[in-house]
Amino acid sequence: MSASQEQQRGFEPATGDGPAVPKADGGRAGEVRTAFEGMLQIRRLTGAGRVDPEGVPAPWELHRPLRAVALALEAAGIPASAVGPAGERSATGYRVCEGEASGSVRVEWAGPPGSGAAHEEDEALTGCAAVLRRLGWTALLYRGPRRRRFLEVEPPPAARH
Repeated sequence: MSASQEQQRGFEPATGDGPAVPKADGGRAGEVRTAFEGMLQIRRLTGAGRVDPEGVPAPWELHRPLRAVALALEAAGIPASAVGPAGERSATGYRVCEGEASGSVRVEWAGPPGSGAAHEEDEALTGCAAVLRRLGWTALLYRGPRRRRFLEVEPPPAARH
């Protein structure tokens, strides 16, 4: 994809279901930083009068929780998983997808077969939960099928009104 096609498409945070995000890509790091700072600015503007306006998701985040959660994790420097051209998992990291409840997001720790992702998930997801909780999200750790852990992330009750 050319730079002009990328600009026309707009910035999209890594969800863990796309191609690998280059680690040393200064342009990508700048886009993530700009998007995250923009999100915090929106929180300050829409949360004026709150004790901690940056500590509660803004209304746009409630309408796009998958995007907001993915942005928060990428901005925190947590690696995203990735999928190769044939659909195979090609990198270990977070994977963000729609949660079971409306408005919720599921965060998993995924990796290629044999990568050890299952052994890393408890510590990695605990780190993801800490990042999200600092930003006002409710993040609960669960054990799912095959004893794999995942986070269920949703806005705090105060933000849903």
